[in-house]
Amino acid sequence: MTGITAAITSVGHYLPPDRMTNADLEKLVDTSDEWIVSRTGISERRVLRDPDKATAYMATEAARTLLAKRNIDPSEIDTILVATVTPDMFFPSTACLVQAELGATNAWGFDISAACSGFLFALTTGARFIESGRSKKVLVIGADKMSTIVDYSDRTTCILFGDGAACALLEPDEDGYGLRDYIEHIDGEQKDLLCMKGGGSLNPPSHNTIDAGLHFLHQEGRAVFKYAVTGMADVSARIMERNNLTGDDVRYLVPHQANLRIIDATARRMGIGSEKVMLNIERYGNTTAATIPLCLVDWEHELRRGDNLVLAAFGGGFTWGAAWLRWAYDGSVYPIPEHLAALSANS
Repeated sequence: MTGITAAITSVGHYLPPDRMTNADLEKLVDTSDEWIVSRTGISERRVLRDPDKATAYMATEAARTLLAKRNIDPSEIDTILVATVTPDMFFPSTACLVQAELGATNAWGFDISAACSGFLFALTTGARFIESGRSKKVLVIGADKMSTIVDYSDRTTCILFGDGAACALLEPDEDGYGLRDYIEHIDGEQKDLLCMKGGGSLNPPSHNTIDAGLHFLHQEGRAVFKYAVTGMADVSARIMERNNLTGDDVRYLVPHQANLRIIDATARRMGIGSEKVMLNIERYGNTTAATIPLCLVDWEHELRRGDNLVLAAFGGGFTWGAAWLRWAYDGSVYPIPEHLAALSANS
């Protein structure tokens, strides 16, 4: 017995049905499939085209798949944490909207804004509620409708992002499984390198902010790449060193899916091969807060109780971190997800 830890006991997801391929982007901006794939690893991404559906819809649908898998009534959830930078509105929070749509009548919660590190930050926050005994079932959701803040005339950013949502359920564990350690950082000095300047209290919506394009995501790609490579690789190596983990001990690296070159650099620093890296960037692009839990969904059927996972992320803010997680259940009881089975059948 090692005291109470917060273990992931189930995962769920939602992906919009519409795909935007690299060929589709070739019609919008001066780019090519070869250029995009060689620099990012992305072949397509999902887009939620329905103007009446937004982040809360995707988050709710992801949560419903999780609850159905575990046969859990929404009333059993007592905390909802939603990581997002594309909330339906400033307030009420996306967590409030999800709580109402789910019918999670006994839940409270809030949103966490940490860009691409959002799910990781929300996961470690949720773990504290479990470890303290305040919560028994914490729903941690990463969801973003990035298509709403991407400028589809900017070829440097529009190729990167997609829409999607995924979630994990945290529950108490007394056998040493679940979240064991984490390291997280922020650096506001680099705020202008990856941001969206319009819409807040500094630059509220106006004709001027709209004309200036301030309501679109802005990224200084080369600078962000440099910081991300160093940040994700360093913190992933440090979490292993701090817990005496070697490359042989790690079952999988679960990285934020921003850029294949950043992920490769992180794996090399950790001393693990590509067979130990969860990758789905080619199918979904960068879904911001949803990338890490989407990986967990796609690999759930391969995970076994006791597997050591290293979760790593880097995002705007800057925000970054890594966590060591011991997987708590045998994922082989769940089939390969339908969206992956269909992909295999067509290949």
